[in-house]
Amino acid sequence: MRELATIQVGGFANFIGSHFWNFQDELLGLAGDPDGDPIFKNQHLDMDVLYRTGETQQAYAGHCHIYPSLGFSEFSRERSLGSMSSHGTLYDHNPPVPSHVVTWPGSMSTHLSEPHKKNLFLQSLYEEEQENLASMDGINSGKNDKSEIQDKDIVESLESGVQFWTDFSKVHYHPQSLYELNGLWMDAQDFDNYGSGVDVFSEGLQGEEMNERLRFFVEECDHIQGIQFIVDDSGGFSCVAADFLENIADEYTNTPILLYSVQGPESYIYHKSRRQKMARDLHDAVSFSRLSSLCKLFVPIGLPLLGRSKASSYLCLKDEKPYHCSAVYASALHSISLPFRMATHGPATDSCYVSGAVDVYGLIQMLTGQARQNIVATLDAAMPAPSLTGKQVAQSWLGSLHPFTPEIAEDVEDLQEVESLTIHGAFGSGGDRASISEVEDTVHAAYASAMTKPLFSHLSVAQCPLPIPLPFPSVFSDLVGQHGELLGSPGMGGHPPRGSLDVHSIPMAARLRSTSAILPFLENRLGNLRRFGIAHGASGIELLRSWGFAKDELEDTAERLSKMIMTLDPHTQSSSDSD
Repeated sequence: MRELATIQVGGFANFIGSHFWNFQDELLGLAGDPDGDPIFKNQHLDMDVLYRTGETQQAYAGHCHIYPSLGFSEFSRERSLGSMSSHGTLYDHNPPVPSHVVTWPGSMSTHLSEPHKKNLFLQSLYEEEQENLASMDGINSGKNDKSEIQDKDIVESLESGVQFWTDFSKVHYHPQSLYELNGLWMDAQDFDNYGSGVDVFSEGLQGEEMNERLRFFVEECDHIQGIQFIVDDSGGFSCVAADFLENIADEYTNTPILLYSVQGPESYIYHKSRRQKMARDLHDAVSFSRLSSLCKLFVPIGLPLLGRSKASSYLCLKDEKPYHCSAVYASALHSISLPFRMATHGPATDSCYVSGAVDVYGLIQMLTGQARQNIVATLDAAMPAPSLTGKQVAQSWLGSLHPFTPEIAEDVEDLQEVESLTIHGAFGSGGDRASISEVEDTVHAAYASAMTKPLFSHLSVAQCPLPIPLPFPSVFSDLVGQHGELLGSPGMGGHPPRGSLDVHSIPMAARLRSTSAILPFLENRLGNLRRFGIAHGASGIELLRSWGFAKDELEDTAERLSKMIMTLDPHTQSSSDSD
């Protein structure tokens, strides 16, 4: 088996991760449902790539849990887990008994904060768990329908009341999977830049404890194929993640790291002062430079206004809600991860259910090991993906993919572009699921008739669509049908958004590209670093010094960013040679 370890660092990364694991949990449930849709019973996805199976203390009764654990680590600030314990949800935890030995003769006062109450969704999960335990023990719970929490009430409560990523998480966590950073009793606005995370990893034994958590799971792997690392790159967690990645690089030298750098909508809030704007620009520059140097493939994710972007043509998002935006980004990450766990049997790598399996190392080599060594990729997606029928279907397929990566150029002609495209659950003729060959033929026809085409394109296809679990937010327009079929053109709707009670699954398409379209993203970071941190009399020199950056280190950073730009822009290369 080739396992994939998943690490999440920071608030918005954990919002995305919570949705991601909900998708996996939903797939497991649908595969085991005797009355479920056959499309989910024949997924041909090896879920053990992401999960491990374990038994709780109730194992004597046959209670077995499958849970995300292969390096799945929730590194967050204190008070960020909501009603969930940092010891997870699987095992009973007895809090330490307070000592009665008095060592301080003076007066003492104890301040206890009220625990966060479980919302309707979490209450319903607990009740369901208790009923399952009772039924396995042959006990009738005696509950009637009137006492049960209704799905409609759950959906409404989540739409109005999500504060933490744990509020909508439906999976079990191993005690080693969750880790809260100690000593960060500060508000989010005070942990909003790279400098606020300096020394946090090395504080006390936190760094070693984080390393031990990962080591616990990696040692259980038969053959780890890579690490899927999601970091909230909007503040101090960038520095924490970079310090952690340095340790990972030292200990797991030959393990490729696919890094998703995510930013939530709150990171794009208008900064009131020029100094705040400068601090944000410098954070983006130094954080990107350090994080990208510690992975094999770097993927920036997070649009300033996702709800108003082309990517949301069939969505009704509220950008101010991380619960909404993270669900969309998680959908794309799920799609990208499918080729890593496509089940293959015997010498034939494809079947009538999946095609185009590739592991993390293969994907990274595909995107970075071609004519140019570019390690920064863009993420595009179509949510939901259009059907394979209708006029000019080939052109509409390519046009339906829109970027989730910020600050990129549009309509760029790049003759050295390389991409990996994943399509799953697509509809074909007659409203049925398209066959693997039908999808492949459509994509090939699209590129054959396109004005520009990539140098190389890898296609992965699966028949299994994206399942929509109950806690998924109500973000679909009324033009999206029960199974994700598109019922009209964007702009035709006008009714309230639809959620998991109305939309049960959707077809998806997601693409990673190595393309020169990323140049504005790189140029902005280099330009801001030179302007605010390196130029004579630059206004950000003292700020960067307080973050631990010396002048020579900043110059090395600028040189590295410049080389990344020259890799993608031949004109820049020739101009540099002529100087």
